Amino acid sequence: MTWFNRIFTWWNGQTMNTALHTLLFGKFVGKDEYGNRYYRTRKIDKALGFERRWVIYAGESEGSMTPQGWYGWLHHTADSPPTAENYAPRAWELPHQPNLTGTPQAWRPPGSTLAANARPPATGDYEAWTPDG
Repeated sequence: MTWFNRIFTWWNGQTMNTALHTLLFGKFVGKDEYGNRYYRTRKIDKALGFERRWVIYAGESEGSMTPQGWYGWLHHTADSPPTAENYAPRAWELPHQPNLTGTPQAWRPPGSTLAANARPPATGDYEAWTPDG
């Protein structure tokens, strides 16, 4: 089943095509605390004018599992990866939280039909429309 997943699914880690592309064109840059591995192309992409950068996730492919320093490097807002500099998160950068969408812990705004508590009662300022006028 592992080979089937590597050939046909992208959310369970890298596919065979990504593994081949990484082997042929990728240069390993570093690894983060979650075990994700980061790569860059060995040459500048002529069509783009800059190098391509990508991540191979350690487990399920979840974009929210990219730390702040690596996120900036992947999106070309930082020239050097966190491993090449002494990166320290800023005071306003919060620690990682997984994406909770679709789970019971997902945020539900007040008044949502999916919220755990009951909908607040109507305030009395609403009148139903009737076709008679």
